[in-house]
Amino acid sequence: MPLPLPRPPALLKGLVTIVLAAAFAAQAVAALLPHVPLLLAATTVSLATEGVLYRWQRGVLSLFAKSHADITVRHVLRDLLLVVGLLRLGEQDRETVYAPLVAGLLAFYVLHCAVQAVSVLVRRTRTLPVVTRNIDASALRLSKAPSVLLRRPGHRLLVFGLPATAGLLAAAPGDEPVYAAAGIALSLALTLTGLGALLLRLLPGRRPAGEQEVLDWFDAWLAEYRPTVGLYFSGGASSAYQANMWLEPLAKTDGKPVIVLRERFMVQKIAATDIPIVCLPKVSTLMRLEHSTLQVLIHPANSGKTSQVLRIPTIRHTFVNHGESDKLSSCNPYAKAYDEVWVAGPAARERYALAEVGVEDKDVVETGRPQLDAVRPYAGPAGPRGGAADRHFTTVLYAPTWEGWDGNPGNTSVIAAGENLVRALLADPGVRLLYKPHPLTGSVDPRAGAADLRIRELIRAANRERTGARRPTGGAELARLTEELDRLTTTVFRAGADTVERMRVQSAPEPGRAEAVARATAAWEEAYWASLPEGEHQIITDARPALYSCFNVADLLISDVSSVISDFLASEKPYAVANTSGLPEEAFRTAFPTVAAATVLTPDAAGVPGLLETVRHPEKDDLAEARAALKLRLLGPADPPSQERFNAAVLALCEEARAHRARVAERLTAELPGQRTEPASDGAGLPTAAPR
Repeated sequence: MPLPLPRPPALLKGLVTIVLAAAFAAQAVAALLPHVPLLLAATTVSLATEGVLYRWQRGVLSLFAKSHADITVRHVLRDLLLVVGLLRLGEQDRETVYAPLVAGLLAFYVLHCAVQAVSVLVRRTRTLPVVTRNIDASALRLSKAPSVLLRRPGHRLLVFGLPATAGLLAAAPGDEPVYAAAGIALSLALTLTGLGALLLRLLPGRRPAGEQEVLDWFDAWLAEYRPTVGLYFSGGASSAYQANMWLEPLAKTDGKPVIVLRERFMVQKIAATDIPIVCLPKVSTLMRLEHSTLQVLIHPANSGKTSQVLRIPTIRHTFVNHGESDKLSSCNPYAKAYDEVWVAGPAARERYALAEVGVEDKDVVETGRPQLDAVRPYAGPAGPRGGAADRHFTTVLYAPTWEGWDGNPGNTSVIAAGENLVRALLADPGVRLLYKPHPLTGSVDPRAGAADLRIRELIRAANRERTGARRPTGGAELARLTEELDRLTTTVFRAGADTVERMRVQSAPEPGRAEAVARATAAWEEAYWASLPEGEHQIITDARPALYSCFNVADLLISDVSSVISDFLASEKPYAVANTSGLPEEAFRTAFPTVAAATVLTPDAAGVPGLLETVRHPEKDDLAEARAALKLRLLGPADPPSQERFNAAVLALCEEARAHRARVAERLTAELPGQRTEPASDGAGLPTAAPR
């Protein structure tokens, strides 16, 4: 079934722009003729188009602003044309009648500029140098944000100026200036009220704490909380998953954890956690960590701002990455900037050695992947001819990676092989497909985004054709658990809440919340999978269920060369990798060691039926031993558990940081040689000359 053609955004933007320009042109003609019906119609269309712009076409507004045709200019022009139309309706002495109205209109625009200036001042007082979450910051006099209407000049001018424009319109048909006077007076009253509300927020007792007061408070909090280990993260909005995967391992360490961020918006992107979160946008504020008790910072990703925190000599830094694979990004030369590099197993150590990027072997520490403790081990095959009695489908997880920044065709299988793979899987009546695309799919190559949409439509079409699915009765229980989990993990903010108001709402968490979230998550995942119709294919793009939960219900993984296959090996279940690199299979396996225990699929997906046969009949699976051996190489030994090894690495690096601080302090406090107070003797009892 062909996909419906998407509406071209450029065409819509052009259409809205043309309509608005035509409305202004018609308004000008109507004002000069004058022609009252046309004036009324053109002004109404102009106002309606403004509403459409602010509701659905915000991008056009920025284009207008760059052309110096922002909302203020457009609103002034609209009202000016109305005034011109009114002046041309009737006798020559109308200037005297409408002069006070013009003065009132000018006063309204002057007040609008004053409100905007005060709004900027208020926003500056509410832009704190430190943003927090899970910390009691009530001492900073945090308050609710001003109304959105007072903070956004476009919305404010449209709403506050509407009475004046409506009054001028009402005055035109009957030549009744009283309507215009009433509308302008109402606009003035609204603007004065808004100005007064903003000025009150500048009073000393109504403002949040000043910059120095906030910094002093932050220093005091550091001294009281005494953090020892932290997670440092900086990145774009879509990269938060890289930090979120390390929240639970960090929370389980023996120490006082803290999360250090650099972008204000990232505070809300971090998943539910009880760990204190501090956002330090400025370098000068970040440097205050040097004199804190913080000993170790864990880095799950590199960013431009990483070099700033690496300048702090009192803290030891380790790179843990947000996943390991055979990609070049898993042995980035930037890693040599850290004190240590923590990897999952021996394969990553070898990868750094072979890459020769400057990371010394002594600085590589094998900690395993503590997140994978949640992945359940292989419990036997499933399917129509080899599974448990209560299971009738082989669950296949197709989790391709994204196209990457370098445009390498071997990065993702979505473009060249995705549709073929999905068609081959859907053609088997004993398969239940779980499709979980990478969240960045299509962000670089539009072909990947288009292929992703086609794959989703294939899955929806297959579900429509699949009949007779048994409908579970657990929907009510899932809804209840969803509501409970949302209550525990989601903070509901008032519409228009700013950063300061969010800090006020997201204070110190209630005791035991983390344990409650873990229990609720486990219960939700169980209820979610139980609530799905038997055999129904799923497109999974939400944060829940998590990838590792998909691992636990899948019998087979099909993916690309990425950290997904490394993580899936924790289960020792069969997996396949799509080869879209153009390399022969043997060269492909040699180039990417994580493929050693995989079934390699060609872009035409010809090997899918045979792959499913080996999954359903374990006696035909000749890669089981290879998977066990590869798991040991990639992830390290199962005993002690990864979390224990990770915690031991944290404690060891903390000890090294403390020892380094002690050595520096000893050198700084050592006595310097002082000048002699008595002249030295030459051995014969005579004083020697002082050195020059």
